[in-house]
Order: sequence, then C-alpha cells, then structure tokens
Amino acid sequence: MTSQTTRSANPTVSRVRLERRLEQPRWLQIMSPIILLGVALLFGAVLLRMVGANPWAVYSRMAGLAFGDAYGWSDTTLKATPLILAGLGVSLAFRMRLWNIGAEGQLFIGAWFATGVALHLLPETTPQPLMLLVMAVAGFVGGALWGGIPGVLKARLNVNEIITSLMLNYVAIFWNNYFIYGPWSQRGFGLSPQFPRTAWLPRFTDYAEQFPFLRGITAHFGIFLALILAIVLWWVLRQTKWGFEIRVLGDNPQAANYAGINIVRNTVLIMMLSGGLAGLAGMSEVAGVVHRLQERFSPGYGFTAIIVAWLAKLNPLAIVLVSYLFAGLLVGGDAIQPAGIAQMLQGVILFVMVGGEMLLQYRVRFGQV
Repeated sequence: MTSQTTRSANPTVSRVRLERRLEQPRWLQIMSPIILLGVALLFGAVLLRMVGANPWAVYSRMAGLAFGDAYGWSDTTLKATPLILAGLGVSLAFRMRLWNIGAEGQLFIGAWFATGVALHLLPETTPQPLMLLVMAVAGFVGGALWGGIPGVLKARLNVNEIITSLMLNYVAIFWNNYFIYGPWSQRGFGLSPQFPRTAWLPRFTDYAEQFPFLRGITAHFGIFLALILAIVLWWVLRQTKWGFEIRVLGDNPQAANYAGINIVRNTVLIMMLSGGLAGLAGMSEVAGVVHRLQERFSPGYGFTAIIVAWLAKLNPLAIVLVSYLFAGLLVGGDAIQPAGIAQMLQGVILFVMVGGEMLLQYRVRFGQV
C-alpha cells in the first residue's frame, strides 16, 4: 500500500536534454555549411511560395543579377569587400571565444578616422598612394581602438563583451551622425564634403583605356586588400605559434593558462585586431564607394559579417566565398519583388545555421526522472 502511494505521489517525468557529441565525421564538418545552406534555401522557397512568388524564378533572377555578367560580378564584389574584411575581424575574435558583436560600430569609427585624414589631416595634393595608406592605417587604428574598449573591459573587469560591443555600435553611429550633421556637414545635409580624388580607391574602370574589357567595372582595389588579408590570416592561424595560441585559448582557456599563455594580453590584442579589420571595411566603403562620410553608408555589413563568419566555420578563405554569396543576396534582392527578400533569406540562413550547428554539436536525449 505504501509503495503504491509513493509511486502515485512521484509520477515519472520525461526529460529532454542535450548531450555533446564526442566527435564528428570529417566529411560532415566539411559538408555541413553546404547542407545547411541548401536547407535554408529550401525554407526560403517555402516562404516565397507562401507570399505568392515563384521560388525558382526568384532564385534564378537573383543569381543572374549578381553573377550573370561582368557588371553583376562588379556590383557583388563591391558589397563583398566590406563583408570579407569585417568577417575576418569577427572570425578572429570568435576563434578565441570572444563574441565581438560590435563590427558595425568599429566599421563606422574606421570610416570616421579615414574621413578625418582625407578631409582635415592631409592636403589634397598628397600623392594618392600615401593618402590611401594613411587612410587605411587610420581606419584600422580607429576600429582597433573601438574594439579595444570591450576587450579591456573583458580582460580587466570580466565585463561581458557581447553587451559592451553591441551597445558601442549605436554610440559609433550617433558619433558619426553628430559630425555629418554638424562640424563636417556639407551645407547642413547628413554627409561630409566629397573626398579629393587622391583619397579615392582606384576602380577597375579607371584602367579601361589600357584594358577596354574593364569599362564600366566599378569594383575598387579594396578587394585586393581583403583577399590578401584573408590569405595572411589563414597562414597566421595555421602556421604560426601565435595562431596556435589563439586556437588553444578558444578551445581550452584553462589549459592555455596552465601552459603560460597570457590570456589578458591576448584578449585585448585580439579584440583590437578584430576591430581594426572591421575599421578597414569602413575605410574601404568611404574611400572606394561613397567617397564621403554619410549616414547609413553601411546597410548592416558589420552584423551580416557575423553570419558570414559562422557559416564559413571561421575559416578565412571560406569567408571570401561566403561573403560573395551574401553579397549576391544583397545585389539580387535589391532588384526584385517582393521587397525584403534578401533580408528574409539572411534571417532564414542564420536561423537554420544556428539550429543546424546545435544539432551537429549536440544530440538530443530523452529520459525519465
């Protein structure tokens, strides 16, 4: 009687828990981004059908606009350049399990520093190579300083870097707005005066006289900087002692500390480098595309870079490919209806990617308590 009473008073409760997988097949690690992207496009097709659009026609149109000819590739390259630079920045921080969500703000501050050089520090007669070099250094320094703020707070006071880096995005945007509507404004409009020609990144079309096939190709030389940095970062992470330290710090901070790796110094340094790369993205935009500082010159490149880095599995070379994919979504999505398709697909890809990565890293267990 007592036993039956006890069982009825303590009914069995089902429990669902996540259990980390001890290992993953190598092929699955390599193919998972492609699989997840395919699933995301399938979900996107369902949503497009629900709003009355033909998914195949939409995807074909987007691909044609973004990659169908040289002009499409040029427009896609313009948007891929800041995504590569900002994506490299956030991936560097993510490798060390530092969640830099502030690439957008670091991009804006990098653009602000570069604008200060172009309009107020160096004269218009400065040779173009020197002008662009100083602007690039200034953009990197600006982004690095902005990224260093959450880095120092994390390293010294253990303040959550997600909160600080995210909030600093809005501080940076309003900082820029103050200057473009105030001291640097052109006749009260929300933009600065146009940069002198020596502060413009060269465009491919500038060399159309020597190479006629480049006529109308407006992509600028910032893409070369992005590609070079992707290769350099890939080499550093795989072939150098410091790259090994970064991987160890990300995988096992306790083991890294036991091995004598300076966690505080590397935390600040990585956040500054991460911000500096995002700052270069801002410099490339103002020097290569808009040729001035203005409001909303970035359509959220810093936030999109987070998705790019994760989908690329933090691999610098893969970031180049994924950046072109997302740039293609932006180029193709801007020219088709219904409006907002590009943003919708980005959201779907992020949702599927996060959910898919969780299922790859963990298995669902059902039990009873």
